[in-house]
Amino acid sequence: MSFGTQTVLREIGQYELVEKIAEGGMGAVYKGRHRDSQRIVAIKIIPAETARNPVLLKRFEQEFRAASLIDHPNVVKAIEYCGFGPTPFLVMEYVDGSSLGDKIDREGALPEEFAIHLIAQICEGLHRAHKQGLIHRDVKPDNILVTADGVAKLTDLGLVKDIEGEMNLTRTGKGLGTPHFMAPEQFRNAKNADVRCDIYSLGATLYMMVTGHVPFAKTSPLDCWMKKTKDDLPAPRSVFKHLGERIDFAIRRAMRANPAERPANCREFMEDLTGAPWRPGHGGLAAIDSVHTVADPNSVWYMVFYDAGIARTVKGTTETIRKNVSANMLGDPATVLVSRTKAGPFAPLRNTPEFRDLLFGDGPSSSSQSNVLAQALGLQSPPGAGASSCVGLKLKSDNTPPPAPEKTHVVDCVPRTNADTLSLDTDQRPKLAVGTLTPVSVDRPPSRRSLAPVDLANPSRVTFAAVWPWIALAIGVAGFAVGLASLLK
Repeated sequence: MSFGTQTVLREIGQYELVEKIAEGGMGAVYKGRHRDSQRIVAIKIIPAETARNPVLLKRFEQEFRAASLIDHPNVVKAIEYCGFGPTPFLVMEYVDGSSLGDKIDREGALPEEFAIHLIAQICEGLHRAHKQGLIHRDVKPDNILVTADGVAKLTDLGLVKDIEGEMNLTRTGKGLGTPHFMAPEQFRNAKNADVRCDIYSLGATLYMMVTGHVPFAKTSPLDCWMKKTKDDLPAPRSVFKHLGERIDFAIRRAMRANPAERPANCREFMEDLTGAPWRPGHGGLAAIDSVHTVADPNSVWYMVFYDAGIARTVKGTTETIRKNVSANMLGDPATVLVSRTKAGPFAPLRNTPEFRDLLFGDGPSSSSQSNVLAQALGLQSPPGAGASSCVGLKLKSDNTPPPAPEKTHVVDCVPRTNADTLSLDTDQRPKLAVGTLTPVSVDRPPSRRSLAPVDLANPSRVTFAAVWPWIALAIGVAGFAVGLASLLK
């Protein structure tokens, strides 16, 4: 647009006001231009009646101070604040685009891949804010600006936390209604809002992005709060059946009524969304493409679980392990440990993005219900195996995982073909199917806590290697007794 043909509406400070781009009850936002540098900016002007209220004026000053602390490509920059005169104003970075709320109003539900692309950028900016001790408290589509080339920027950052009951004082333009997007505990006491409140709002925002519907729409604030406290919200996949299981899970977990059941931070939210480790980029947009990396189903892991009190270690792919853990064939998921290497360190599933969702009752399911690992080892099925242990997104167990043992029995459970099946002999003892699973030997230093080796051809038979130490010990004790008796004579 050529600004030489535009009529200057008026001036404020060092800026010419080119055109009004948004307006609301608490003020208006103009597209402006600095007289000397010709820099294009956005200027939020506070009405004179609002400026006479010292509490509201302090709110705008706090917004500027909070936003000016963050220099991130996914957060709208605060440039200047003037609190003097009859019309105080706030100067911000100009974003050539529209709000995410307007985009959804025009286009409806966004494609899943594009929605993840946008929410990942917002997580980048919000993660930076959280690291600097700032809680947004009003994350929603209207407070996200999207450029024509798909860059998302978070705006209206830094609502003052020591002022209660004034949640939308700095909002301009058409709002979608904060109650629909904020966490239920924020209704009661916004002063104590923390990171998990912003995580809830992220989930609610992503819900609208992929379904095209405002969460808890057509409800009063009181009804909205009551539904939130009861987790009374249709699952995204029930609204839009073509959504993937993982994005459905990530949204529902982020929007749990109990803050303790939500992701602890933006990193964990993105890991729920992608099923892979996520690290915020050091330049913001430079890392955006990397966040779409999902868990490789063929990655190899070492997993420790407990069979009748005996620690076992198996080696298998991500997909194979997920099948068996989700089928509840390896005991309590909270006691299962995994590692990329045989030597460890081993970490609980809760700390591993590829498997964290398995701790919840209805996280993403595996593509098959086969029990390859359990059958290959001839394990005892735990009580209730195969049955759902809980309803909804509840943690299956709060047990603290035991430490990994010094030595365990290791079986290679990497599928050698596309078949994940085993053949059984007449006495129902599992036999490794040719070309499917291959046992491997593991060389480890001896330990007094070592488990007896298992004969994979006949798991019930104790091998000579298992009893030889005891035979040697018996011979030694007998020799010692004979020598002692001869000395006493």
